[in-house]
Amino acid sequence: MQPKSPSILECPVGRAVETVGEWWSILILRDAFQGATRFDEFSQSLGIAPNILSRRLAHLTASGMFVRRRYNERPPRYEYVLTDKARDFFPVVVALLAWGNRHLAPKGESIVLANRDDRRPFDPVVVDASDMQPITLANAVVVAGPRASRGMRARLASLKAMNPAVAPAGD
Repeated sequence: MQPKSPSILECPVGRAVETVGEWWSILILRDAFQGATRFDEFSQSLGIAPNILSRRLAHLTASGMFVRRRYNERPPRYEYVLTDKARDFFPVVVALLAWGNRHLAPKGESIVLANRDDRRPFDPVVVDASDMQPITLANAVVVAGPRASRGMRARLASLKAMNPAVAPAGD
C-alpha cells in the first residue's frame, strides 16, 4: 500500500520513493547505468520473474525514467533507454554503492566506482555545488520551499532539527 499522507506526497523524498523506491526498480536502473537496455538483459542479470520485470519496466517508463524504443519489428521487441530524469538518478546509486561499501562489506569491497580514464577509485561524497563543501547531517537542515503548503510549513516548523537550540543529530 502506498502512503497517502499529504506530507509524504508533498515531500520530494516521498515522491522519489514513489518513483524508484521499490528495490527491483533501483536494481533495474543500476543495470541500465551499466549498459543494459533489453528485457532479456535485465532478466538474466537480475534473475527477476518476468511478470515483475514487466511491471517494474512499465512503471519506470510511465514515470519518465525510460523511453521504450522498438529495435525489432517481427517479433516486436523493445529496448529501454535512460532519460535525462533517470541519468539524474545516477548520483543516488553512487551514494548507495558508497554507503554499502562503507557499512555492509565487512570482508571488503566487491565493486568499486572508478574514474573511466585512469581507473582511480572514487570516494563519493555529496557536495554543495556552490562551494563544493560536503553536505552532512551536521551542516544541513530542511526548510520550506516556495511551493510548500501550510501543512508542510507547520510540519517542518515542528521538527527538532529546525530549532537552532537543538544540536544536529550525531553531535
